[in-house]
Amino acid sequence: MPIRKPLTGENTMNIAEVKKLSTKERLEVMEVIWESLLHESEELEIPEWHKPILQERERRIKTGKVRFIPLSELKKAQP
Repeated sequence: MPIRKPLTGENTMNIAEVKKLSTKERLEVMEVIWESLLHESEELEIPEWHKPILQERERRIKTGKVRFIPLSELKKAQP
């Protein structure tokens, strides 16, 4: 089901209109926004406060202090 008013071109939605959408429709809007950001990620600058967090995560990955698991395994572990 397409969103009632696409967020492309000249069309816009205010918060009141967004709140009228069903949860499914709001998720669809989020997907449209996310897809648009994926193609512009090079233009985004990492905020200074976030850089140390990312550096620490990268360090932990490189030193093997983190373990990645498949999403299916994570879902099984959830209560």
